[in-house]
Amino acid sequence: MEYLEFEAPIKELQEQYNKACAIGVDSDVDVTQTCKQIEKKLASTKKEIYKNLTAWQRVQLSRHPNRPYTLDYIKAICGETFLELHGDRNVADDKAMVGGLGKIGEQSFMIIGQQKGYNTKTRQYRNFGMANPEGYRKALRLMKSAEKFDVPVVTFIDTPGAYPGLEAEERGQGEAIARNIIEMTRLKVPVIVVVIGEGASGGALGIGVGDKVMMLENSWYSVISPENCSSILWRSWDHKEQAAEALKLTATDAKKLKVIDSIIKEPLGGAHSNREEMFTTLKKVIIESHEELKNLSPKELVEKRMEKYSSMGVFKG
Repeated sequence: MEYLEFEAPIKELQEQYNKACAIGVDSDVDVTQTCKQIEKKLASTKKEIYKNLTAWQRVQLSRHPNRPYTLDYIKAICGETFLELHGDRNVADDKAMVGGLGKIGEQSFMIIGQQKGYNTKTRQYRNFGMANPEGYRKALRLMKSAEKFDVPVVTFIDTPGAYPGLEAEERGQGEAIARNIIEMTRLKVPVIVVVIGEGASGGALGIGVGDKVMMLENSWYSVISPENCSSILWRSWDHKEQAAEALKLTATDAKKLKVIDSIIKEPLGGAHSNREEMFTTLKKVIIESHEELKNLSPKELVEKRMEKYSSMGVFKG
């Protein structure tokens, strides 16, 4: 188990607990009471730390190496029913963007999301979750196919941003994202969006327009990452914590600003601390969201979606 810097007190108590339990197993000494006391202290310390997380600490949790990624959720929620579909029918098959058909409960969905890697080799293979234009065009192709066959769409956002390389710009990165945004506003099927980790810039928006937009408790959603914001404003990454606070990028901030519709609670310690609980929670939320949307006509879906995004940022003086 990997611990973040602010989780040091939890790590220390966990090690004490493990040692105490090991002594009890290896000797005749009764350490039951000691273990219970440490366990109680560990539980209260966890509650105290995770109850008062700063914006930067939530960013760190969203990047935790053990945090579930898009394919983890798909495999857990859909099981063997998921069929991955490949290619944009134009340039290539972008490994940073995955998508395909799968069943959640008794309902078929077109599921699309950014995928990061688990180690150095797979991170390079997945381009660190940063999609090229062909990734966004693949996503759009799948969404249009879903519309054709009246299949609802679910997207999982987890990206540090769209790939910023020269070749991506040459192939029309900005146009591909802009095209996705306009096409998603008028899709005639329900669209459910979940930010499961990082939701940065246009890379997130390229698959982020939906009837229901939700964030996991320890995910973030912003126009720029805290590090890049800090480097622009202060010419250094040293102010990333300050930038994270100023950007209002947490799920709570996004909910207050009406950028998202709801927050999905994570297990204590983050999604990685109890994966099965997180998978079960997300599956339930997706099914409930679809129940709310499935009886709306295509016209109603598009009108409500357009109205929702048109009203963002509007205020009365």
